[in-house]
Amino acid sequence: MRMGRRAVTGSNTTMDGAATGAAEHEAWPEAKAAAAARAGVRLRLDGELATVVLDKPRQRNAMTPSTWWHLAEIGRALPGTVRAVLLRAEGPSFCAGLDRSVLIGGEGGAKTLLDLAGAGQADAEMTIEAFQEAFTWWRRPDLITVAAVQGHAVGAGFQLALACDMRLVSADARFAMREITLGLVPDLGGTKPLVDLVGTARALEICATGRWVAAEEAERIGLANKVIANEDLAMDAEVFVRELLAADRDALIETKALIQAAGRRDYDAQRAAERAAQVRRIRALAGL
Repeated sequence: MRMGRRAVTGSNTTMDGAATGAAEHEAWPEAKAAAAARAGVRLRLDGELATVVLDKPRQRNAMTPSTWWHLAEIGRALPGTVRAVLLRAEGPSFCAGLDRSVLIGGEGGAKTLLDLAGAGQADAEMTIEAFQEAFTWWRRPDLITVAAVQGHAVGAGFQLALACDMRLVSADARFAMREITLGLVPDLGGTKPLVDLVGTARALEICATGRWVAAEEAERIGLANKVIANEDLAMDAEVFVRELLAADRDALIETKALIQAAGRRDYDAQRAAERAAQVRRIRALAGL
């Protein structure tokens, strides 16, 4: 075990038992960490790397609004020292999509998506916007985010993987956007990155049919950056992220911002943005 890595699960200690600083504890206080763990979400901080873990393997990491709330909380709580986030999941599946309780209700009279039908348009959209926050912060230019995907990534799980900058997938990974089979649409921010990655026609086909996209096809059409043997995924994903951390932080931020905006700029506007970014970098390197 490497010393100094800490699991942020409500304890104010590192894995080796040493006390952490107050700032670390305040970033993810004990009560929030405990609540997140009950919802099946864990956060681990290790210097510049944060690892977010979906941890409800018996439910194949199916999601509820509580899952989304805690994922959004993690995005708000990350300390400024974090440069990269690795998203992974426990068990045989990355995420099987929505928990059935979100669709048909569960114990304790939990509300379902159909309860939104009785809300006003503005209120219903505000509720969905709150859900979307769990999927938006991964695109921040100050972070590089990587999803390690094994087994099924369905619906909300597919969209969470799409929220990240890159996706490393196991050989048994399978993606599907199944919302249309429920009479719904993908509404958690997944349509934009899907179109950016595979194009309009392919994205429409994937969403309209709800079909499976296996690992080999995902790599071929640009959904996945790399296919990795199942047993090597966890280790290789962490090595991959740590290699990204070798890059200059500010240069990486500028580069991600350029890449993210390239699709909405014409060629000349993108060249102008490159020039401006490069001048900022040269001045920073010169200490000006």
